Amino acid sequence: MNQTMLAIAGLGTPELIIIVLVVFLLFGATRLPQLAKALGQSKKAFREGIEEGEREPRPKEVEGK
Repeated sequence: MNQTMLAIAGLGTPELIIIVLVVFLLFGATRLPQLAKALGQSKKAFREGIEEGEREPRPKEVEGK
């Protein structure tokens, strides 16, 4: 993770450990891999959608508006 981003958010090592422990307690050890996989797939689909949108030609705006 970007150190600058963490510094801005004010998160240090103790805070990150607490967050990880809370997530672990909420979801359990068996569901964490499933959640990580779903998050990765969502990120991949989002990136593909962004790239597809950049490849498509934009319609020209109607003159006179």
